[in-house]
Amino acid sequence: MRTIDRTHDAAATSWLASANTVGTDFPIQNLPFSVFRRAVSREALRGGVAIGGEVLDLAALGRTQCLDGLALQAARACAAPVLNDFFALGPAAWRTLRGALFDLLHEGAVARSPSNVEAVRDCLVPQSDVEHALPVRIGDYTDFYTSIHHARTISRLLSPNGEVPRNFQWVPTAYHGRVSSIGVAGQQFRRPYGQALRDGSSTPEYGPCRQLDYELELGIYVGAGNALGERIALSRAEDHVFGISLLNDWSARDIQAWEMAPLGPFHAKNFATTVSPWIVTMDALAPYRQPWSRPAADPQPLPYLESESHRAEGALDIRLEVSIETRRMRDARVPPEPMSRTTFHHHYWSIAQMVTHHTAGGCNLQPGDLLGSGTISGPEPAEAGALMELALAGRKPVQLGNGERRSFLEDGDAIFFRGWCEREGFRRIGFGVNHGMVLPALSEAEA
Repeated sequence: MRTIDRTHDAAATSWLASANTVGTDFPIQNLPFSVFRRAVSREALRGGVAIGGEVLDLAALGRTQCLDGLALQAARACAAPVLNDFFALGPAAWRTLRGALFDLLHEGAVARSPSNVEAVRDCLVPQSDVEHALPVRIGDYTDFYTSIHHARTISRLLSPNGEVPRNFQWVPTAYHGRVSSIGVAGQQFRRPYGQALRDGSSTPEYGPCRQLDYELELGIYVGAGNALGERIALSRAEDHVFGISLLNDWSARDIQAWEMAPLGPFHAKNFATTVSPWIVTMDALAPYRQPWSRPAADPQPLPYLESESHRAEGALDIRLEVSIETRRMRDARVPPEPMSRTTFHHHYWSIAQMVTHHTAGGCNLQPGDLLGSGTISGPEPAEAGALMELALAGRKPVQLGNGERRSFLEDGDAIFFRGWCEREGFRRIGFGVNHGMVLPALSEAEA
């Protein structure tokens, strides 16, 4: 587990005024990573770190005299168009660079090293001027199904006597997803086609999805990998996790219902997955740990997924919000409307347990691999992480403030995810925004 140190001091401020603004996602205590370039430019993509309203260009910083040793090696690894080589350096390099950036951006640096402050200032680019790309070259993507509240609601919606699969309480279940259709925030995608069995029919039909949905998830980025055949113990699992972003696992529910048996989702999931550009490091999240628990009446984890230290601080309190912007809202310049809020603390299986189980059979993870947490839903209806839950599979459409209703997503709808952590005695940090938009399906003539 990561430890709390000087970089989490709530009293720490930056010489960059925008980093000290109340409510900012990116104070000096955060320092999340992304890949960026100036918008509408031919600049090379490179790694950057968010600080207030700016991006600290790590490629430019690596050419200054502000860093040395392992911190300089790490910054230079971030000069590449993807962060895989940086991730492969491991936790010591991640932590060393983050600490060095904290010191360079700290208010105290003005007195200690004014020349360094000026050099760093020259490496800042306004966030309003940049565009982002996927932060890593994703070799593999695994999507988990690990929220008991989501699983129970979905099971009951599909069958009056529906129960979660028997293995759900014993194993963090998952499937391998499609990498080529993963996009960064701002992704726009066509409503997918697929087979679906409509009510009252005995024969499936092929056509555009009628029940398009979002799924509120976290994207978990693997840092240092493991060798083929080498299992990762629970006590070391988070040493292999660089950080977390927001992930939208768009889902075609009608297609999914028909194709799930016997091997799971295919067309229902492979058309788009959207991740936010910023990756909040596990080091930045250290203050927001909470005890991990399992109801006493439920099956307890098998020994390889259990430990006292994991019970003590294996959960993370990441607050999450879903909002919708319909075409009508956008045309009227009405801001997106919140639909639900929840927290990752409710999750049945933890990040460490997902990583450990992923490798329990000898699977080798690699730097830049992406894990989806599975839909994050809480015990209350208003904490649902999917529209299918909120609208009860279309039986009770969600009423929006402008008079519109939604059972499932319509063309032109945009979904926004926000995430943040806050705790008394520590600074609030955020994940930025993840958003994507549904476009109309291609016509038969266009296909």
